[in-house]
Amino acid sequence: MPNTAPTATVVPSGHPEGVSNDEFRAAMSRLAAGVVLVTAFEPPLDADGPKGEDVGMTATSFMSVSLDPPLVLVSLREGSRMDDLLDEQPLWAVSVLTESQRHIAGRFAMKGRLSDRLLFEDIPYVRGSATGAALVGGALATLECRTEQRVTAGDHTLVIGRVLTAHVPSADGGPLTYFRGRYRQLG
Repeated sequence: MPNTAPTATVVPSGHPEGVSNDEFRAAMSRLAAGVVLVTAFEPPLDADGPKGEDVGMTATSFMSVSLDPPLVLVSLREGSRMDDLLDEQPLWAVSVLTESQRHIAGRFAMKGRLSDRLLFEDIPYVRGSATGAALVGGALATLECRTEQRVTAGDHTLVIGRVLTAHVPSADGGPLTYFRGRYRQLG
């Protein structure tokens, strides 16, 4: 009997059988996503050193996972500063950005960006009572979380967090969304 097992076809991305990176990016860019700022406080390395630093990153891969218990998930690029920090520091926060906060999303998404201290310099925020993380003023909603589970998924880490606090400080404006590679407004 002849061998009828399928053979792997290699596409330009180097992935056996499947889509290329460009094809996958193009398809996923058609999925509108809300934009959030994920923040955490990096404690000082030693008691006599600097006082610690706020760290932030823009994310569009954020979602609700469970109501009971309240869980959320954020996808972080493996080896990114936030991934490394949340591997050590279990407390973090999320600010759901409004359409008028596009500049914040862009600032924390830049490659080769400035230090986080400078990025937070002129952004109004309060420190979360449960996590100590920065919560952006004027956000549509804020959540403070404690990591429950980390799951490696390809070149990303899925961080599942238990929601410790949830507030809806602002009812003004609509959400900032990301669609086809750009920040957008609904409507």
